[in-house]
This record gives sequence, C-alpha cells and structure tokens, in this order.
Amino acid sequence: MGRIIAIDYGKKRTGIAVSDPLQMIAGGLTTLPSAEVISFLKKYTAENEVELFLLGEPRQMNYEVSENHARVMQFKRHLSHALPKIEIRLQDERFTSLLAHKAMIDGGLKQMARRNKALVDKLSATIILQTYLENNRL
Repeated sequence: MGRIIAIDYGKKRTGIAVSDPLQMIAGGLTTLPSAEVISFLKKYTAENEVELFLLGEPRQMNYEVSENHARVMQFKRHLSHALPKIEIRLQDERFTSLLAHKAMIDGGLKQMARRNKALVDKLSATIILQTYLENNRL
C-alpha cells in the first residue's frame, strides 16, 4: 500500500498533503509555487511509494464547475503525462478553505498567522485528503 498525495492546486500556490503508508492519517506536506509542483512530485515519488494523487476539484455551491476548473484540469493533464503510472482522482474541495480557517482559529492561531495563505493551502489539501480517507475506509 502506498501513500496518497492530495493537491490543492491554485493559480499561484499549491498546497500538498500526504497520507501515511497505511492511508489512515493525512498530514500537511508543503505549499509550493504552482509552477514547481510537478517537479516536486517527480522527486517525491522517486523517493516514496505513492499510490494515488487526489486533486481538489473546484466546484461552486450548486455543484457546477467553478472558474478555476479549467486550470485544474489542465494541471491534471500535465501531471498524468509527467507521472503516468500514478492514478489521479478528483475530490470536491468546496468549503476546504473555510474549514482550514476554522481549524486555525480553533487551534489558537493569531489573526496575522491566519492570513498566511500558504498555510491555508496546505491545510486545505490536508482536509481534502482526510475527507477522502474517512470516506474510503474499508
């Protein structure tokens, strides 16, 4: 069983989270400039067994695709070309930023720390992954 990597792909920054090898727990890994994500994932997958990429799918409240959907789908095509042996699944990412902000407040982070968009992106990826893990337990 390999790790699962969740990707919250954005125009400027991308949050990345990873599961443990048993796929029980999600943890934030990093936030990168979006242009560096594929090279980072190539290196990471060369050093770690990765079974699945879980890509956050941007949707609106009414389940329609959002304006960012085309950008995410283009990234998905580039990722599948760069790492064709690893499956890519989409996961609804609605509310993840809101949940990330709530987690930061509940965790006692000060207002200035909560403005750290890189942290929000990494937490959003972690929430995407943890939701997937919880919904797909056997």
